Amino acid sequence: MRTTLRVGVVSAIVALFVSGTAISAQADVTSDAVNYVALGDSYSSGTGTAEYTDTDCLLSNHSYPQQLASQLGLTLTFDACSGAVIDDVRNSQMANLNADTDLVTMSIGGNDTGWSDVVVSCARPWPWTCWGDIDNAEAYVTNTLPGRLDSLYSEIRAAAPNAQVVIVGYPRLFNGESCNVITRISGEEQARLNEAADLLGDTIGSVASAHGFDYVDPRGAFDGHAVCDDEEWLNGLSWPIVESFHPNRSGHDAYTDLIAPLV
Repeated sequence: MRTTLRVGVVSAIVALFVSGTAISAQADVTSDAVNYVALGDSYSSGTGTAEYTDTDCLLSNHSYPQQLASQLGLTLTFDACSGAVIDDVRNSQMANLNADTDLVTMSIGGNDTGWSDVVVSCARPWPWTCWGDIDNAEAYVTNTLPGRLDSLYSEIRAAAPNAQVVIVGYPRLFNGESCNVITRISGEEQARLNEAADLLGDTIGSVASAHGFDYVDPRGAFDGHAVCDDEEWLNGLSWPIVESFHPNRSGHDAYTDLIAPLV
């Protein structure tokens, strides 16, 4: 998007000189408002921040899209929705993309793997385990998700040919500790869940890069801020239950700090 804006400024200056119009020292060349469309799932909508402007999609003013729009003066169309999968983005969220779209952000793919159900399965009491559920999710990420993301990313580029597209990944949730007596996710299960999160993040990042999209990987930034850490950026088991294992307000602050320098 920076390149697009620079080209626009240079073109305006050239046009002024060609037309014989002098440019005063005080003159500013300003661009039109930056049109920003936020797509994606609950990690984009702001689910987990405990305050919502929309109770269907759980949109929040504390979400990173709203923060980016406020901080950078962007004109936001907020189409993300809690619970969204790839087909929801394709069928319900892309109508506002067009040639005038300057910026698109999106987190998607986690729900397609059945991630929430996997975490719930891992939280069941002994003697139940979730190894098979994790295996199934990883198989989906390896064998199916890349092709589905590839198709969606191509459709987004076709719909918004001039936009900077920023794909936003997911953090690791766990630090190996158990601090909630209601859930029982063993250290071994937490390690496997984090490995699955790494596989998901690497896969999303690889497909995004192949399309020339920017990829924001939050895993390093969230280290030391997982569930049960002293300063959590992620909710553990919460009420309402939908907020569980989602970024809280500090988590969305962190996402904002990661994305803003790219825009």
